Amino acid sequence: MLKEYLPFYKRLLKIAFPLVLTQAGQMSVQLIDNAMVGRVGTAELAAASFANSIFVIIMVFGLGILLGLTPLISHSLGSGDEKIVAYHIKNGFILTLIAASILTLVTFSLTAFMPYMGQSEDVVRLAIPYFKTLAISLIPLLLFIFLKQTGEGFGNTILAMYATLIANLINIVLNYLLIYGKFGFPELGLLGAGYATLISRIITPLFLFVCFRKVSPINHFIAISQKIKASKEEVLRIFKLGLPIAGQLVLEVSAFAIGAIMMGWLGSIPLAAHQVAMGMASFTFMLANGVAQASTIRVSFQLGQKDYDSMEKVSFSAIHIVVVYMGICGILFFTLRNILPMIFTTDPVVIKQAASLLMMAALFQLFDGLQVVSLGILRGFKDVNAPMLIAGISYLIIGLPISYVFAFVLGFGPEGIWFGFVSGLISAAILLSFRIQKKIREVEANGLLKS
Repeated sequence: MLKEYLPFYKRLLKIAFPLVLTQAGQMSVQLIDNAMVGRVGTAELAAASFANSIFVIIMVFGLGILLGLTPLISHSLGSGDEKIVAYHIKNGFILTLIAASILTLVTFSLTAFMPYMGQSEDVVRLAIPYFKTLAISLIPLLLFIFLKQTGEGFGNTILAMYATLIANLINIVLNYLLIYGKFGFPELGLLGAGYATLISRIITPLFLFVCFRKVSPINHFIAISQKIKASKEEVLRIFKLGLPIAGQLVLEVSAFAIGAIMMGWLGSIPLAAHQVAMGMASFTFMLANGVAQASTIRVSFQLGQKDYDSMEKVSFSAIHIVVVYMGICGILFFTLRNILPMIFTTDPVVIKQAASLLMMAALFQLFDGLQVVSLGILRGFKDVNAPMLIAGISYLIIGLPISYVFAFVLGFGPEGIWFGFVSGLISAAILLSFRIQKKIREVEANGLLKS
């Protein structure tokens, strides 16, 4: 059995490894910001948590819209349709420009509502200017996501990794200079972290575009796409494929963001501890998400080639890898729960609360990994509507009410909010797993996909 799946494990991990490092670079920006801002003060760390919890909803919506581009390109490559590949690239670029413009304006408008979200005056005062820099960074961030998804459609995940790691190094240096006011730079605190993030996000799409123009066959298809006229119908098609993905991501992230806002109702210390624990959980989540993205690429490619046996083996190989990895991460969270928070803060009260939340994070690691890899597999099938419905049921109907009841009605506090997170992830993992089995049976029975 293992021998049969071994080639698929190797192929998936080969694609996933650069994706993981890319995400590690992206997540490290936030983790490093938290660690460096946390040295300034607990209010600053809480403000970063508050601002990022809102911003991430807008960010993942834009990301979700563009995620549909990868399976389209990969499927067309698998079927050998060169013109359609270039067509997807051109119209994906137009969609990116439209989405970036609209979402940036929406993000700026949200600052007017931040004082009314139940946070302390100090947290809101620090969060708003930082949030505005994040809003501006949406434009280069989405341009990078467009280029990244295009490259992934070709199976090229290395260049995005290099772009992210270089930008991450620049972010660390600028954080040091602008947060603490070193070497004659102004001491800007949390706002300095915002400026550093903005500059690093401007660098990534520029670097990646220059690299793509030197790499075959991506450069070949970019050149063809420049000669193709954009189509309103095709832009809408990509948007319609990406919209349910964006909806699913927003539903999931919104549940966690609302959980963070509820955490703020309990005070700045629980909110700071939540930011620490969620940062650690997000970091370990990256490999699972990398494997999920790799499964999207491989499943859609195998479907384009009509190799249904390999498609099934790719799907189960991805699940095997993620279940083993996230199980190990859960054990590490539990055993190191009193040590890991010290990376981010020296406040003993925050450390104690974060250690308690890490026990809850250890519990949901396995289900978090299973739900994300299931989503990746289903995107390879271009199955996006049912997962959005499952996300709504799991996170809004099941997860959030449980968070509120356990935290505020039953009096479990911060741990109660995280119990709701766990419940939602368990529901999503189970329902998405059933959905994968259904799609595989359809392909095996009919040799085609049903919507």
